[in-house]
Amino acid sequence: MPSTRPVRHARRPERRLPLNAPVRAWTLAEWALLPLRFFLGGTFLFAGLQKLANPNFFNSASPNSIQAQLIASARRSPIHLLIGHLVQFAKPIGIVISLAEIAIGVGALLGLWMRVAAIGGAVLSLSLFLTVSFHASPFYTGADIVFFFAWLPLLLAGSGSRLSIDGWVAKRSAQMEGGPAPEVVAIPFVKVQSLCGHFNRGRCSAREGLRCEASVCPVLLGDRAPLVTRVAIDSVDRRALVLGGAAAAMVGTSAAIFGGATAAVGRMIGGAKAPVAAGQLSSGGATTTTPGQSGATTTTAPKGHASGTLLGPAKDVPVGNAATFTIPTTGDPGIIVQPSAGQFVAYDAVCPHAGCTVNYYAANHVLACPCHGSQFELNSGAVMNGPAPHGLAKLTVTQGPDGNLYLK
Repeated sequence: MPSTRPVRHARRPERRLPLNAPVRAWTLAEWALLPLRFFLGGTFLFAGLQKLANPNFFNSASPNSIQAQLIASARRSPIHLLIGHLVQFAKPIGIVISLAEIAIGVGALLGLWMRVAAIGGAVLSLSLFLTVSFHASPFYTGADIVFFFAWLPLLLAGSGSRLSIDGWVAKRSAQMEGGPAPEVVAIPFVKVQSLCGHFNRGRCSAREGLRCEASVCPVLLGDRAPLVTRVAIDSVDRRALVLGGAAAAMVGTSAAIFGGATAAVGRMIGGAKAPVAAGQLSSGGATTTTPGQSGATTTTAPKGHASGTLLGPAKDVPVGNAATFTIPTTGDPGIIVQPSAGQFVAYDAVCPHAGCTVNYYAANHVLACPCHGSQFELNSGAVMNGPAPHGLAKLTVTQGPDGNLYLK
C-alpha cells in the first residue's frame, strides 16, 4: 500500500549576505557615494591631463620624468626587481598611465562602466603604492593607499542610478522592453513585513515556515539580479550592453581628442629642458633646474688645484641661490646652495621618501620635496617635517683657488 506521508523536496542551501546584510545593501548609499565618486573622478582626470600637458614627464633628462620616478622607485620598492626591467619602457608606461587615469576619471565622473573604472582605479592606486609610497612613514601619509581603499565602495556599489550613465542605460533599457525601471529604494524591513502576504508571526510561508530575515527575503530579491545596471531579462541585458557600449565609445573618443589637445598645448607652452652632463653646474635661481643622467662626463681637477670632480665656477651659484648637477658615482641629481658668501652646502637631491627631486626655496631657506611636502634643514639636511623617514645625504664640495667648485 503506497505511503500517504507528504513528500518533502530537498531545499537548496540559502545564500546569505555577510553579516546578514539586507538584500542589495551595497546600493542603498548611492547618494552618499556621489561626493566620493566625483572627487576620485576629478582627481584622476586632472592627474592624467597634467601628465600629458607636462613635456618633462616624458623627458628622460628631467628629475620629474616617469623614467626618473621608476629609477627612484627601483631603489626602495618591494617590487624593485620588476621595476628594474620596466625602466627601458618608461615612456610607453607613462603614456598608458596618463590615458588610464583619464579613462578612469571620465568613467567615475559620468558614472559610465563604474565598476570597471573602480577596478582600474584600485589597481593603479595599488601599483603606485607599491612603487612610490610604500615606505611612507607613518603609512597614512601616503595618498596611494587611501585612494586604493576609496575605490572599493564604488567597486561594490557601482555608480547607482543617480547622475550616472549606467543608471540611465538601465532605466532606458527597461523602458524600451516595457518593463519597470530598476529603481532601488530603502525602507525599513518592518514595513516590508507589514505589507508582505507571506509574513506570519515572524515566519515566512514562502520559505516553508522559516524565520523571516532581510538577508534572504524572497520578496526583496524578486526576479532581478541585485545590481542596478543588470536586469534578469536577456533582451534588456543585450539592449543595456549596446547602449552602454555606444556611450562608452562616444565618451572615449571625446576624451582622446581632448587629451591629445591638452598634450599639444602643454608642449607649445613649456618645452623640455636639455640634459646636463655629470659634474656640470646648472644655475636655477631660487629653485633647482633640470639635471640629466645621459651623456655624463667626469672632469677631475688639474694638478695644483683642489682635488675631486670639477663642477664648475663658483660664480654660477650666487649667494642665496642654488644650482644642480649629476653625481658621477650614482647618477643621482645633486643640489648645491650658497647660503652666505663663501659657504657652500651640497646634498644628494633624491628625497628619501619616494625618490622625487628636492628643490631649494630661497624665501624660507629650506630644501623641500615638491611631491609630498617633506622639508629639510639647509645646513644639515635633517628632516624638519615628514613624511621623509630621514634626512638628505650630504656631499662635500670645496672651492679651489681657481674659483671652481669640486665634488670630493
